[in-house]
Formats: sequence, C-alpha cells, structure tokens
Amino acid sequence: MKKSLFILFCILISTVLSETYAQSKDAKNEYVPRGGARLLVEVNGTDTIFLAYLNDLWVFPRNNFKNKAQERYFWRTVRDVKKTLPYAKLVASELAKINSNMGGMATDNARKKYLNKVEKEVFKKYEPELKRMTINQGRLLLKLVDRECDKSSYELIKAYRGSVSAFFWQGVAVVFGSNLKTGYDANDKDKLIERIIVLVEAGQL
Repeated sequence: MKKSLFILFCILISTVLSETYAQSKDAKNEYVPRGGARLLVEVNGTDTIFLAYLNDLWVFPRNNFKNKAQERYFWRTVRDVKKTLPYAKLVASELAKINSNMGGMATDNARKKYLNKVEKEVFKKYEPELKRMTINQGRLLLKLVDRECDKSSYELIKAYRGSVSAFFWQGVAVVFGSNLKTGYDANDKDKLIERIIVLVEAGQL
C-alpha cells in the first residue's frame, strides 16, 4: 500500500514539474527559471535595454527598542494593522458604493430601507470575524476607519443614522473603553502606525 502511494506521489510531482517547465518556455523555446520573469526591452542602436517596473522601497530609521516590552508592542501593532487595515479599506469601499447607490434614490424612505438592508447584510457577513478582534484591535480599527474615510466613526454614524444613533453608540463604545470620535494623526501620535501601514502596503512587513 505504501509503495503504491509513493508511486502515485512521484507521478503527481513529475506531472507538476513538467507542466511548470512547459509553461516557463517562451515562443522561442527558451527556458525561464521558476520565479523568473520576461522583461520588455528597448533597442537603441546596438544597445538593448531591459525595462522593468520596480515597486517603491521605503526606508525608515532603524528601530532601536529600549526594552523587550517595547519590541513586543511594535510587533503586536504590526499584527493588529494587518488584521484591521483590510476592514478599514472595506468600510471606505462600501461607503463609496453606498453613496453612489443612494445618489439615484428619490426619497428618504427609499434611502432608509436601502441602509437597513446593507446594514443587515454587512453584520451577517462580518460580525463573526469582528467578534474575534481584541479590544486593542477594535480601537485601532476605529482609527483606521478615520484614516481611510477621512471621517471618524462617530461622524459616519451621525451622517447616515442621525445624531441620536451616533450619541447612543458613542455611549456604548465608552463603556468598553473605546471612543467613536477617535481621529487619526499620522504626523504625531499615530506616527508609528502610519509607518507600519506604509511598510505593510509595500510588502516590506
């Protein structure tokens, strides 16, 4: 039985390798190493210049952690940014779509029904994932929503749900140690978070 499984495994591996090799040949039957890439070229007289797009490379001063606790805080923040940033971008994307859809609605009643429908769909889809966030991740998410939308969570709720709803949810947030009015300050108190975001988005962290 083990011998049969081993033979099957070898067949699968050889099939994958042969397909990879076949796909890595260009029209002239030249082999391109795995992980390699074909580049555009510009011929100038007798010179051939390879052309390639390079992503931005961000360089910051080296982190000089004063102690282990500070280092742990940094890497915990990296983890939390990676977890919450996609949700903040999702909020910004959904708001753009909501605004676009609501622009074609003639009445407040139609807009209200639409918002209720969207709210139920969003809660159903993302509530289980958001419930697994820590308190610190929740606080960070509020900051990043402000960064992506240029409005605090309080302002967004007030704009779409009214002052009463905004006041109510602000009260709930305060009970749990958060603040819907939390803004984002990339140049001062949130400078470290901004640095981490830039490096994460560039694929350097």
